[in-house]
Amino acid sequence: MTEKVDKRQRAALFRTRLARAMQEAGSNQSALARAIGVDRSTVSQLLGDAGARLPNAHVVGACASALGVSADWLLGLSDRPESAADLLSTSLSLTEAPRALVDQRIFDWHKEAAGYKIRHVPAALPDMLKTRALLEWEYKPHLGRTADQAIGASEDRLSWMRRARSDYEIALPAYELASFADGTGYYAGLPAALRAEQLDRLAALSEQLYPRLRLYLFDAKRLYSAPITIFGPLLCVFYAGGHYLAFRDRDRIETFTSHFDRLVREADLSARDLPDHLHGLRRRVA
Repeated sequence: MTEKVDKRQRAALFRTRLARAMQEAGSNQSALARAIGVDRSTVSQLLGDAGARLPNAHVVGACASALGVSADWLLGLSDRPESAADLLSTSLSLTEAPRALVDQRIFDWHKEAAGYKIRHVPAALPDMLKTRALLEWEYKPHLGRTADQAIGASEDRLSWMRRARSDYEIALPAYELASFADGTGYYAGLPAALRAEQLDRLAALSEQLYPRLRLYLFDAKRLYSAPITIFGPLLCVFYAGGHYLAFRDRDRIETFTSHFDRLVREADLSARDLPDHLHGLRRRVA
């Protein structure tokens, strides 16, 4: 008896959802019949049959395709009417990542997530905490004559991000700061005076903005992370060189949030200990 009731309810839900999908698509019985290659009487029966029978899979699939919804939704197997292709296109996006500072796309994501915690693993030192001298050293060779204008605009955006209601957690591999202090690797050729100034700034900001800003150092030999930013529960974004790969589906956001939280949990240096560590690196530069 329970099985019959379930079938009857599922059939009724199918009729209700088919009628709703037709209405939202601006379709009628004749138009749907032509789109799926059946007689109009067949569509009328699909909508009006009060029995427990469901149409065959071919008809359900054809209706779903013609109306731009998913077959699972029509059958009551899903609460999301979007097709799989639509769900994928809204949950995953690939956009160009210019070689610049805080470009408009990043800024828009930060504004969208205002008030949420933002978790960030930068590709190098975080741009929002850099001195102007370091920004010029890093970006002028690529931005050319527009460097001053770009840096000025980015400074305004970085100031907005620092004033926003969001809390920031930033996780860095420990070797990144050590390499910076020593002027090796990526930072080869960076004058000692600029490195000292930047370390002083990091120490000051990590003290002034705590606990809204928390920086952690993890051991990259034990844990690895690609550059990633997680904007609260809204989206997570990978930096893949020339492009951003952005996910908006909840499961992936939760997965990468757990990954970031592990970086913090197993960090060798906590946010409270970072200023002392930075002062020690500063003395090393001197």
